[in-house]
Amino acid sequence: MTQPFHIGVSSDFRTDVPGALEPVLARILDPLPHVTWAYYDSPSDGAVSPAAIADCDGVIVLSSNYRAESFTGSDRLAIVARWGVGYDRIDTAALTSNDVLLAITVDAVRRPVAEAIVTLLLALAKKLPAKDRIVRTGRWDLKAQTFGLGLTGKTLGSIGVGNIGGEMFRLFAPFDFGRRIAYDPYTSAERAAQLNVELVDLETVFRESDFVTVNCPLTPETQGIVNAERLALMKPTAYLINTARGPIVNQADLTAALQAGQIAGAGLDVFEEEPLDINHPLIQMDNVILSPHALAWTDELYELNGELACENALAVLQGNVPRWPVNRDVLARPGFQAKLAALRKRWTALTGGG
Repeated sequence: MTQPFHIGVSSDFRTDVPGALEPVLARILDPLPHVTWAYYDSPSDGAVSPAAIADCDGVIVLSSNYRAESFTGSDRLAIVARWGVGYDRIDTAALTSNDVLLAITVDAVRRPVAEAIVTLLLALAKKLPAKDRIVRTGRWDLKAQTFGLGLTGKTLGSIGVGNIGGEMFRLFAPFDFGRRIAYDPYTSAERAAQLNVELVDLETVFRESDFVTVNCPLTPETQGIVNAERLALMKPTAYLINTARGPIVNQADLTAALQAGQIAGAGLDVFEEEPLDINHPLIQMDNVILSPHALAWTDELYELNGELACENALAVLQGNVPRWPVNRDVLARPGFQAKLAALRKRWTALTGGG
């Protein structure tokens, strides 16, 4: 008898985003008699153990740590389907060497994260926190001192102009920014032209932007790319917005720049260490807007992240390649191709080819 497929779901879904994934699993996976799913233990302070995933053909993960030791003695797993797009906690080289594909949900996060950037930028430009405090404290006499910043003719800058950066520029099209500039060594001139974006060097983004937005993945090359040297290039009237990953920004350097008045303020949805220490100086600053790495978490994101993660897992179980593979090198490996062939054969046997 052909063995049914089994998908593991990281246990942090139950604690970190309860109710976000379960309705999608019920709608997409539960009707499939040849597919089962169950939670597996995903510790926050260490790598997933081989025993936790030993019976999994695929896993859907929120924040699981996958390291080389996660695969010791295990060769069944074929797909890690990430609920989201960040994968800095996953050792992609280890996945590749163990013939496991990593897939992300690019289409699900594009609009919600771009909307989060727009939210932070407009709140900072209009000095919304200060105006909120005026009303709450009854200090209406201060309202003339908290005038905002108009966007017409200003310069919008981005570190990265990929999936989310591109959507951000599209959403800001009606706002009549004077310049739209970006640093991205991986983006073509043709794509930049389609977005009406001028590609410049990194220092120019910091020096000339009125708003510097961070829209790149966390990699060894981008970690700490926003540091004291580059923050010193910014205008004293400029703002920094980070909705990507915390370690891209040197948090101590940013804190010092804000304390010294080198820049006007910041909007942060991500931090070097999360949760942010309640006693951190950033929390006391009136010119900083903080969000708990969740500003993009909407009903739309929850639903589509779940749908696409399930689709990515099911694609591989059927012996196919999902739309957004990360470690593409694994596709050419004989071991991974053998897994796909075996999965395809099982799918056909269990479903009659359906």
